[in-house]
Amino acid sequence: MAEHANVYPLRREPQREREPQPEPRPQERQTQEPLWREVLGRRLRVLRQEQQETLSETAARAGISPQYLSEIERGRKEPSSEMIAALAGALGTTLIDLTEHVAGDLRRQLSRASRTRAGRTRPGDILALAA
Repeated sequence: MAEHANVYPLRREPQREREPQPEPRPQERQTQEPLWREVLGRRLRVLRQEQQETLSETAARAGISPQYLSEIERGRKEPSSEMIAALAGALGTTLIDLTEHVAGDLRRQLSRASRTRAGRTRPGDILALAA
């Protein structure tokens, strides 16, 4: 979402006739990769809702405020690894299980996004070649 800014030189150059610049073509919409904290937050919310718990109940067991848990679930805050471990424990899962679920969610989102990129690949994409 870069905006174009007007740049003015500090020194004035002698006025000369400039060739008309072609208008920049609108760039195709680039698919943004999801942020870890957003995917983690969604996964934590799903786990909490599957257990039919309120923010307050889960937050109390994890030792954090309900407001902070809400911000984590909405992807607004980047919790520390200790906080993620406390939340995993409060939700009855392990840190490794939670991490694997988040990694799987990320992979699914990225594969959906890559299908819309019409055959382009990036570092880390898995490719299969046939002989």
